[in-house]
Amino acid sequence: IGVTQALNKRGGPFTIEDEARLRAFTAQVSIALENAQLFNDVQNMRNYNESVLQSMSSGVITTNDEGKVVTCNVSGLKMFKVGAEEIIGKTIVDFFTGDNQWVADLVKHVSEKQTADVLMDAELKVSETKVSVNMTVLPLIGLKKEKLGTMLMIDDISSEKRVKATMAKYMDPYLADQLLTSGEVNLGGQSVNATVLFSDIRGFTTLTEELGAQGTVSLLNEYFTLMVDCIQQQGGTLDKFIGDAIMAVFGTPLPLENGEDKAVKAAINMLRELNEYNARRHSDGKKPIDMGIGLNTDSVVSGNIGSPKRMDYTIIGDGVNLASRLESACKQYAARILISDSTYKALKGTYRVRDIDRVVVKGKTEPAGVFEVLDYHTDQSFPNLMDVVNYFNEGIKLYRQQRWDDAVTRFRRALEANPSDRLSSIYIERCGIMKENPPEDGWNGVWVLESK
Repeated sequence: IGVTQALNKRGGPFTIEDEARLRAFTAQVSIALENAQLFNDVQNMRNYNESVLQSMSSGVITTNDEGKVVTCNVSGLKMFKVGAEEIIGKTIVDFFTGDNQWVADLVKHVSEKQTADVLMDAELKVSETKVSVNMTVLPLIGLKKEKLGTMLMIDDISSEKRVKATMAKYMDPYLADQLLTSGEVNLGGQSVNATVLFSDIRGFTTLTEELGAQGTVSLLNEYFTLMVDCIQQQGGTLDKFIGDAIMAVFGTPLPLENGEDKAVKAAINMLRELNEYNARRHSDGKKPIDMGIGLNTDSVVSGNIGSPKRMDYTIIGDGVNLASRLESACKQYAARILISDSTYKALKGTYRVRDIDRVVVKGKTEPAGVFEVLDYHTDQSFPNLMDVVNYFNEGIKLYRQQRWDDAVTRFRRALEANPSDRLSSIYIERCGIMKENPPEDGWNGVWVLESK
């Protein structure tokens, strides 16, 4: 409580007028003291806000209603590599020019609409260096709803993107995101329906002996780059490299609509890319390479498998094993893409496919239908393709009815349409064997694959 006291008036006693004058003086003193306190509070608040602003790791820029920069914190100055005098007082339009003009356009949009806007993973150019940022632009509004300006909050995510990009080279990008978000990944898995793809280079051992260590590594790097691009373009996930083999999956860790079709398209594109790659190798005087691909759709266990100190995000199960067996079976059927009947039945697109066998793979007892996909061929690499497919499909039906001579007739017609169709030759030979050694009663056309 402030107290004002007047004593010992000269020339007589205090009057009512003196009291009124003292009251007015005291009121003014009180107002002055309150204003001083308010000023002190405002100054403290301003200092506090300034300290908060300067200590923020995000770059913060504020503008007035004319678009001129009023403040830019330390992080903002460091981010843009400028001094305060180079940005304070400049308009947003003058500061963000050229490749960064999109910032000025964003600020103008926010100022006009008076609604906040957020832009994730945008790109700024700072001193000829590209910087990845997340940017939030907010309208500044006064107590009376008047426009005060705008505020830009900018987070530099370049380091995070570099870490993520590096991690994604060694593991699935989804898992890299999960690690960066939570900081940990737990062991465990779940059952999901997915399509598994296996591919393998033919005669790789011979190639390594001819090329040597450095040549082999160079070849694999070129080959894997092309193949992985084909897989990822269709939404597939690279599971692992196994020597010269590739294991990929469509449908996990994230669900993938029409995963079976995308897996088949990836396989077709892989062989088309390989043909172009071989053409370049031929022009360089190098030997071409060949490969086989197996696809199977089934329920698999997907998750983090291993130990707490070392784990892999992978898939396991019979569905994985069958895809691997089909890839290996390509050699026995002179094929390059083999798919299981479960994959074939799930396809929604139309492909040039022929039913080539019902097999029991090594280690299994239940037969599985096997189909060959031929869409990677051109008219030059496989002339009269549909004629061959039709003759062959007729032949395979007769083969399963044990009408060996009629089946051979159809397979020979397929060979007349394309003398290079080795699968028709294989079945002509098989029909001869079956005719000499008829199967037991109740035979349903199943062939047992003895090798893996």
